[in-house]
Amino acid sequence: MLQRHLLFWLLLSSTVAWIWPALSDAVHPSASGAHVESAQPQFDPFLVPSPKTGSSRPRFSIGLVVAVTMFSIGTLLPRDEVAQVLRRWPKVLGGTLVQYTAMPLLAVALATFFRLPRDLFIGVVLVGCVPGAMASNVLTMAARGNVSYSVSLTTAATLVSPLVVPLALRLALRTQTSIDSLAISVQLLREVVGPVIAGHLLCRCSEGMAAVLRRAAGPVANLAILWIIATVVALNRDRLEQTPVAVLAALLFLNLGGYLAGHAGANLLGLPRRMRRALTLEVGMQNAGVGTALALKWFEDQPTSAIPTAVYTFGCMLTGTILAHWFARRPVGDETEAGSHS
Repeated sequence: MLQRHLLFWLLLSSTVAWIWPALSDAVHPSASGAHVESAQPQFDPFLVPSPKTGSSRPRFSIGLVVAVTMFSIGTLLPRDEVAQVLRRWPKVLGGTLVQYTAMPLLAVALATFFRLPRDLFIGVVLVGCVPGAMASNVLTMAARGNVSYSVSLTTAATLVSPLVVPLALRLALRTQTSIDSLAISVQLLREVVGPVIAGHLLCRCSEGMAAVLRRAAGPVANLAILWIIATVVALNRDRLEQTPVAVLAALLFLNLGGYLAGHAGANLLGLPRRMRRALTLEVGMQNAGVGTALALKWFEDQPTSAIPTAVYTFGCMLTGTILAHWFARRPVGDETEAGSHS
């Protein structure tokens, strides 16, 4: 239910995060009966005051929550996933190259075209540079696409992210800000790749442990994503209403352009129809959790840089769901390639 209606829960949790001060004032009126006049509620489930700066910070470490999410994803990877990636490495490598070239280039082009301010420019580029999201695997299943290939693409993009993402950010943001490529690589290894490998290996070592972890992994990963996006909303309560329409337009075109780039790349690679659907969805769906963690860590003086990663999650979930249902109503042909129905 959580995965199937993730868009609804995203809207609900983010709305609660946005209006929490008003909700808190309504629940905790003053002794005289009037509402408490305060910029911040007495208790905030998403934020806590920072004693150093006086501003608010996430109640839980974003990096830790991302690590928990990626560990959960690691437990869900099939036992033979590494073998699957190696067996079809030309197709996986080709699809990963499409994602890591098309999305950063599109992000820079759109952010430049719409003349976004520096903080939002950085946020849009972050959306374009991070690896794909696990939601693409679920939507590929709904689209009657090749789920095994989709998982292989997500796995490959995640594993190479410590090398590719810092390079893509350095090239894309060279005129906007300085980038510590090594530190970003270390962060991605610690919070993304390491937990995925740990979760996968732990499940390979113990079938009993695998059964327990996999039962909880899906809900834990989805709840973590919901909390990350809600926290970004809470951090930017006073700024969301001033978000320029140009940012929304840039993110929409980035999302749709990603689908088109994935479809075009799949045709150039000569992929069968089920794999084309998988690559199309994979390129258009980005890992908002990783993008948010990078934004809040390396651009903490500009919290609005995390707004595009949060907004993109809503957009790609909505358009991805529509596209998957459109795919599902169309024939897939009589393909016999191994794994096309997995």
